[in-house]
Amino acid sequence: MKEGENKFFEKYILLRDEIDNKSLEIETEHTKHIECKKGCDMCCMDYKILPIEFHYIINDLNTKKIVPEISTVIKEGGCIFLKNHACTIYNQRPVICRTHGLPLLFMNDNNDWELSACDLNFTKYNFEDFTLDNTFPQDKYNSKLFMLNKEFISEFQEKNYNEFDLIPIKDIINHF
Repeated sequence: MKEGENKFFEKYILLRDEIDNKSLEIETEHTKHIECKKGCDMCCMDYKILPIEFHYIINDLNTKKIVPEISTVIKEGGCIFLKNHACTIYNQRPVICRTHGLPLLFMNDNNDWELSACDLNFTKYNFEDFTLDNTFPQDKYNSKLFMLNKEFISEFQEKNYNEFDLIPIKDIINHF
């Protein structure tokens, strides 16, 4: 890791911790409706992530001397880090994986608020009861992550990324 990257990774960890805390708050509020647990992997896909997350995950795995296990059986579009219905990089997983299952509130292309929730959760919940206070504010945290990534790529020396570049999470394995 280059010395300058460390300051961005520290900021990323702080943001990720903030996201984890907010996720826990929302999950606790809706605990009787959340069915997510080990073995539930419907949302585990080959997502594309921002360069800061991609390089943070590689750095953290290398620092901890963890060689991620990959699955030999991968459903189409599935995540290679999903093995026996469990995430092999769970502690390092990106933000998108940390918020799945929660009721996510975001602004759609028509500038209307839209709610997204897992089909397995909230089966006996009146969607009219979701509010700004009991949903995860996805846009707020995606904006913070985007801005941090923008700072990161402005100083990243190894590759010239632009602010809209996304990297398939499966490409992490190419660094081991």
